[in-house]
Amino acid sequence: MAASRKTRTMFEDLVKDGSLKWLLGKKSSFDEEFEEMENSPSAGRNFIPELSPVANLVVRRCSKILKTSSSDLQESFKQEASDSIKIPSRYARNLLEYCCFKALSLRAQMSGHLLDKTFRRLTYDMMLAWEVPAATSQPLINKVDEEVSVGLEAFCRIAPAVPIIANVIICENLFEVLSSSTGGRLLFSVYDKYLSGIEKAIKKMKSNSESSLLSAVRLNRCEKILEVDGTVTTQPVLEHVGISTWPGRLILTDHALYFEELRVVSYDKPKRYDLSDDLDQVVKPELTGPWGTRLFDKAVFYSSTALSEPAVLEFPELKGHARRDYWLAIIREILCAHKFISKYGLKGVARDEAIWKAVLGILRLQAVQDISSLGPIENNSLLMFNLCDQLPGGDLILETLVNMSNSRESDRVNDSKPESEMYSISVLDMVSNLGFVFGTSSNNSNGSRIAVGEITVGEMTSLERVVKESKNNYKKVVSAQATVDGVKVDGIDTNLAVMKELLYPLDELRKCLQSLAYWDDPLKSSGFCLFFGYIIWRGWLGYAAALLLVFLSIFMILTKCFSQGRPVTEIKVVAPPPMNTMEQLLAVQNAVSQAEQLIQDGNIFLLKIRGLLFSIFPQATEKMAFGLLSAALILAFLPCKYVVLLLFLGTFTMYSPPRKASTERWERRLREWWFSIPAAPVKLDRDKEDKKRK
Repeated sequence: MAASRKTRTMFEDLVKDGSLKWLLGKKSSFDEEFEEMENSPSAGRNFIPELSPVANLVVRRCSKILKTSSSDLQESFKQEASDSIKIPSRYARNLLEYCCFKALSLRAQMSGHLLDKTFRRLTYDMMLAWEVPAATSQPLINKVDEEVSVGLEAFCRIAPAVPIIANVIICENLFEVLSSSTGGRLLFSVYDKYLSGIEKAIKKMKSNSESSLLSAVRLNRCEKILEVDGTVTTQPVLEHVGISTWPGRLILTDHALYFEELRVVSYDKPKRYDLSDDLDQVVKPELTGPWGTRLFDKAVFYSSTALSEPAVLEFPELKGHARRDYWLAIIREILCAHKFISKYGLKGVARDEAIWKAVLGILRLQAVQDISSLGPIENNSLLMFNLCDQLPGGDLILETLVNMSNSRESDRVNDSKPESEMYSISVLDMVSNLGFVFGTSSNNSNGSRIAVGEITVGEMTSLERVVKESKNNYKKVVSAQATVDGVKVDGIDTNLAVMKELLYPLDELRKCLQSLAYWDDPLKSSGFCLFFGYIIWRGWLGYAAALLLVFLSIFMILTKCFSQGRPVTEIKVVAPPPMNTMEQLLAVQNAVSQAEQLIQDGNIFLLKIRGLLFSIFPQATEKMAFGLLSAALILAFLPCKYVVLLLFLGTFTMYSPPRKASTERWERRLREWWFSIPAAPVKLDRDKEDKKRK
């Protein structure tokens, strides 16, 4: 009874300061639980002194699920946990995680757990308790609209313990979406709506998959139907193949994309675009419009080696392209999942797990979209494989997933028993109650599936570490991109002015080298040639290049040390006078003309070279061949450093006083020879379709 009185005192203090306001109402569930604890003969066994009142309450609920007492759970933790997890500073939180993971692993395998209000409340209360786990923790305070709310760290620690709610890779992005309208803290009302949306998405997927849709086509693969669109006449899906366009129904499964053309009273036989085979498939946004024009950004482009011509799937809507973006994201997710499977050769359990991770990601996205108050959503940030495709180091995240899966499979084959009590539940164990066939491993028993999930008690797994590092790098990329966007300027003349200022040091170096090459100051040019000639002759050219790199690195380090804490020096550019619309058009026309002239000169150069190579003009070809043969003999019999020395001295003494007259004469002869070479003939053959159009 002493323990009961101590428990009651602690809980009463928590109620007085309003921290458990979320538990109180016309009929307090807390009062009922507390009375049950107080009147229970084992009240002392259900109270752990190291834990806070909220944590004790959560651990007691876990003990009920596990059909044991809180003290027995604590003893199990002491026996199974390593010494590093039981250090005093982290003992309370790690013990709480241990109890939560054990209870969730059992409860999440029961059918219909998402419909259970007590399960939803339990997972949310676990997050609340995680923020104040120890008896010495500060009590919860009202954060948003006088309601207790959950922070990012607690959500990212508890939510991935139930794979349908979140996973390690996307949990941070998911929290940001769910808490976007509540000041960065998650309320139970939003969390409850989210879980209800997941339950609806699961029911819809199960209903579609068990229906007669595509039953004959997908019978062998046991495909699950994830999304259907185009059934409402006001929101059709249009398929463009070549010059033909047909309305119809679009269906996405976990292996393929199907399009059924709409006939008078029924649908035609579905076309299958396989997303699971290695067919060099491309899925990207596309523009469409009447008569081949590219006006509306509302379509998805799909091509593969199995198609003679690509297909374009259009999603018409009055405003924006949110519908297209959603379909583009979920199609890419399935495609990326199968590319992941193909790349690492996953089979059996590992293959099923990868597919289910993609499926659960799409179900979560559907649930989030049902919450209208959240506003626009970045679809790719909530889909695991899409996100890994975008994040820096996303390939390392996928490699870590494969390594974790292989290590667990190796442990199972070798009959070793990892500390599964310390891990969260796996994806396949959680979805086993949904009634779906697992595919390649459908005949395997429960014991053959992966027994542990992606997070472990009190420690960061290798997956969590690589995800954290990748997201930190992504923040740096975003920050760098913000500076890039900030320095972009409009107008050709303004951009040219900025470029001229940035290239000023290189331009000055060019002028200096040009002055030396033209012997404007014979003394400096002579010293330059002697100095670098000696370096080349002694074979020190590599050391000179290395020394230059050392000087550059020292300069950068010194600049970092002396400029630390000071504002970044801005480049001052004198902006040219503003141009009106006509002047801007003329500037663009002039730039295009100059670019066209450069391309023409390049083509003429290539045509003359072609004529020389194929002996279209024998006299010029003979001189060219003789020059190449002479160069080959020099390279073959003369040491490399002497060749470099001759080239250097020959180049930098061309305009010296003794050689200037002969150099000008040879340049004139070379130009005359080059201009005397005719260009190889070119014949333009118009395409037949172009002729028909004309």
